[in-house]
Amino acid sequence: MEQQQSFFFQYPFLLLFFAFSFSIAAIAVMGSIFAKLGCWNSTPSHRAPPLRHVLTGSSTATVAIPSAGHSLLYSSLTLRGYYPQNPNRENEDRFVVRTNLQGRPDAHLFAVFDGHGRFGARCSAFVSDRFVDVLNADADLFRDPVKAFESAFRVTNSDLHQSEVDDTMSGTTAIVVLVAGDTMYVANVGDSRAVAGVRRGGSVVAEDLSSDHTPFRKDEYERVRQCGARVLNLDQLDGIKDPNTQSWDDKDDPPRLWMPDEPHPGTAFTRSVGDATAESIGVIAEPEVLTMNISPELLFFVVASDGVFEFLSSQAVVDMVDKFTDPQDACSAIAAESYRRWLAHEPRTDDITIIVVHIKDLLCVCSTFFY
Repeated sequence: MEQQQSFFFQYPFLLLFFAFSFSIAAIAVMGSIFAKLGCWNSTPSHRAPPLRHVLTGSSTATVAIPSAGHSLLYSSLTLRGYYPQNPNRENEDRFVVRTNLQGRPDAHLFAVFDGHGRFGARCSAFVSDRFVDVLNADADLFRDPVKAFESAFRVTNSDLHQSEVDDTMSGTTAIVVLVAGDTMYVANVGDSRAVAGVRRGGSVVAEDLSSDHTPFRKDEYERVRQCGARVLNLDQLDGIKDPNTQSWDDKDDPPRLWMPDEPHPGTAFTRSVGDATAESIGVIAEPEVLTMNISPELLFFVVASDGVFEFLSSQAVVDMVDKFTDPQDACSAIAAESYRRWLAHEPRTDDITIIVVHIKDLLCVCSTFFY
């Protein structure tokens, strides 16, 4: 009882959410997070957020993939970040679940967009809507999905530049998973991530479905350098450390991209949609696309913003998902642990967005529903 009282004191925004939310699905998700947070053995080192905190979640849903004999059991959740100096800051994350693309019962899309910059929320909102519409309208989507992804990102990036949204120093990352029959296509631009839980012997291991686009990757570092970017962390930019030494092992001060003679834009990623200024030094909207067959060993996959992976490894996320049969509970567990880790390390949290998708045998799911 003492532990729960301490929890109420630290997290009063949860009580407000329960009192005033009219979304049954959101209440269910928040209740699950509440239970998990209330079971902590230790408390974060920073004070809790104010009452204005906002969470949006979805209840568990199922879509079939008849051609492959599979079904997808999925849920999603997004939690607005806590910024004590800006308590009304808008959630810059957006997520999209679009089923039955082009009217096909075996084609479903799951995507997360993580905005950044002054107009990051507007960028992610624009891109999440426009990208999916462009991709869905592509007549060649299922003949050449990789080409369709590349075209959709290129068109969406151009449309964002020409829109009323100011993307001079703002933009969004994107991680998109398209399930088409027995094949998955994963398109990544930036540092959000998709990871799969794969059965290997008696264990469930994490298999990354994307590779973060940051200067930590040697190929990305070399590419942006050739485009004229200076790659320095903040200590190097301020002259505290040698700018010629590439020893970036501190995630608290990661390498960033700067104009040759200007102290901006300072992006910690090398690919994004938008970011018109950063484009001149190599920040591109070109996706890397992974193609993967859905095998019996592929149990589930997670699509999430970097607010999850800042302090959690891919394996840690997979381990949490593996503990739950309901993806809604898995989303809650990941959000709770991500939130706890953020407040244990910093006086703020990033926006946290998660989609968890279990891959099930279609007959097993149907028998469960009709039991």
